[in-house]
Amino acid sequence: MEAAGARTRAAARRRDRRLRPPPTLKEQRDPQPGVRLPQRRTEEDQEEAVFREVVSFTPDPLPVRYYDKDTTKPISFYLSSLEELLAWTPDVEDSFNVALGPPECRQPPLSSRRPRTLMCHDMMGGYLDDKFIQGSAAQSPYSFYHWQYIDIFVYFSHHTVTIPPVGWTNAAHRHGVCVLGTFITEWKEGERLCEAFLAGDERSYRAVAHQLVLIAQFFRFDGWLINIENSLSLAAVGNVPHFLRYLTTQLHQQVPRGLVLWYDSVVSSGQLTWQDELNEQNRVFFDSCDGFFTNYNWREEHLERMLGQAGERLADVYVGVDVFARGNVVGGRFDTDKSLELIRKHGFSVALFAPGWVYECLEKGDFFQNQDKFWGLLERYLPTHSICSLPFVTSFCLGMGTRRVCYGQEEAVGPWYHLSAQEIQPLFGEHRLQGDGRGWVKMHCCLADAWNGGSSLVIRGLIPPEVGNVAVRLFSLQVPVPPKIFLSMVYKLEGPSAVGVALELTTGDAGSCHVGGISALSETSSRRSPRPLRVPPTKLAKWVGRCGQQLSGGWVQRCYEVNLRGCLLQALFVNFSRPPGSQEEENFICRLGEIQVVDASSLLSPLPQVQAVTVSQVRWQPAASEGESGAAGLRLSCTLHWGYLLPHVRCFRIHCCRGSGGDSPCRGPSEPEGPTLLGLAFVNRYRIVDLAVAAAEPGRDGRVEFLVEPIPKEGFLVPRAEWGRAAMLYSTPRT
Repeated sequence: MEAAGARTRAAARRRDRRLRPPPTLKEQRDPQPGVRLPQRRTEEDQEEAVFREVVSFTPDPLPVRYYDKDTTKPISFYLSSLEELLAWTPDVEDSFNVALGPPECRQPPLSSRRPRTLMCHDMMGGYLDDKFIQGSAAQSPYSFYHWQYIDIFVYFSHHTVTIPPVGWTNAAHRHGVCVLGTFITEWKEGERLCEAFLAGDERSYRAVAHQLVLIAQFFRFDGWLINIENSLSLAAVGNVPHFLRYLTTQLHQQVPRGLVLWYDSVVSSGQLTWQDELNEQNRVFFDSCDGFFTNYNWREEHLERMLGQAGERLADVYVGVDVFARGNVVGGRFDTDKSLELIRKHGFSVALFAPGWVYECLEKGDFFQNQDKFWGLLERYLPTHSICSLPFVTSFCLGMGTRRVCYGQEEAVGPWYHLSAQEIQPLFGEHRLQGDGRGWVKMHCCLADAWNGGSSLVIRGLIPPEVGNVAVRLFSLQVPVPPKIFLSMVYKLEGPSAVGVALELTTGDAGSCHVGGISALSETSSRRSPRPLRVPPTKLAKWVGRCGQQLSGGWVQRCYEVNLRGCLLQALFVNFSRPPGSQEEENFICRLGEIQVVDASSLLSPLPQVQAVTVSQVRWQPAASEGESGAAGLRLSCTLHWGYLLPHVRCFRIHCCRGSGGDSPCRGPSEPEGPTLLGLAFVNRYRIVDLAVAAAEPGRDGRVEFLVEPIPKEGFLVPRAEWGRAAMLYSTPRT
């Protein structure tokens, strides 16, 4: 985080002008077994598929690997044995667990020689609330949001093949962070498993490597941590380097920027002897893959010895730090900074194991304060990475909340947790201004209010009398600026403060920058003053209609247009300035709801439409009690599927309308408040679970209509006429 007073800025190399408010004014399609054949009809807006169902209480069972046995909600899963790994093939049910895409572009790239930060997430066996792909109603879940400090995220459990839950992959990739699963063998069962695939010829270990690559490629995560924590026979350990080299080579071919890391456990003799360092006994494994994750009981002399072993690959050695401080370790808990000080002193990467300690062992009610304290203590040892692609859109949502809000309108009340819904998070922290230290600025996330999602970003600060304004850096960027960009900021001030609020950019000469790489960056940078956005593209007309106005809940939206050529967008700031005539200390609390930076040209191409919404895997149950569904008596579960070009989408919002007969309830008086939001989807599928509907009357169809609303990456609302839709007519069986 960065903050500065007006008098401390390097004015000689920057032109400082605040943005002033404007005047008020690869297509993924899955085969669908068992889909009910629809009747097609043309509505006034677009084609709608109508499916007919006769209510039956004898559903076909769903496979328990992919669906929670109690609720039929789709879940992330693991593989427990070598046999399961070798038997796995991609299935239509697997598509729920596929990430939206690869990691977003970032600078510096992971391949740079800069020491990296790896976070190994190990929490109570894994697959907790995070296993529910479409989210859950968890009251106080674990949340991680300091992504700008992290380069690699490992999801760890003690299952043989740990496939990262897709929510973690989506959240990490949105921040440009690489995600690894875990392949682990342990104890006597681990010895048997390793003997089976490592002690024979190359066909056995190549078959395992092939499956691991296929799984990473299909689910769109980025590689594996290999953790062999059992003794190996001489025949088996002799094949480990061959296995690692083959796995690494194949992964690099199939998964862009893929990684294979080896954990410090077995040595070249086959004995299970943790070394706490890279040395001659385990060097052969390091030489066969992308990196080495040391055990945790090291001392500084271990680090000094490793300098010679690692050579030019210092950044490929990840020195393990157990945040729980188990064993004879340096630092840990709130002293983890002591570990990092030594590790960075010698130029190595760091692997933070189980930083969820702040959640597991401390008071849940103080979680956010403890989380911010933990990462704040490490900040100076954690270099950040920059985002380098547009559109850049965030509402600061943590992927959780106590209610759901859509553009200032409350949609639902109650706890929710959905990791895939987490949006890009800023550079959290606290900073005191230069000088006498009276001025300060602090940022933190807050669930108490939101503009879009479940949370917002709160910036608190004090402007001392001798300072005119402070500018707080929210995001580090390295984005080649297109000819024209549009920006938007949604915010509100809380309390009596009258400070001015403005968005600022830092730009530099892009020099020879080009798509796919940035080089020869200028050391100089300058502030630019965008002019207000006056005549927006059609797609943004609704959005711009709110610009400069007071919105519901006290929110204000400012919109801007920027024309810059040959420049590089380097940072986004929010500037707070004292009111005219004020000579006193100015305390302020500002809540940010959304920031958008959009390439204007991306708004000129037509949006793809949601295609061919289908309904399958229908399950009916009687209501548990009289009146449960309002008029009552049925609960409906089913799977929706549709076609859409996923690279264009931020997410899908799934809605329903309930009624009867042939008329659409979404267009009639039966739903005066509009469609009901059911949830969010991040693939072209959504499982509806236990939707309460009225029982069909004899001789008359019941009707429920499903709507699929695409949310473009640029972050504007799509008219309802362009949503996908399908209707289900259902009736009671004839007697």
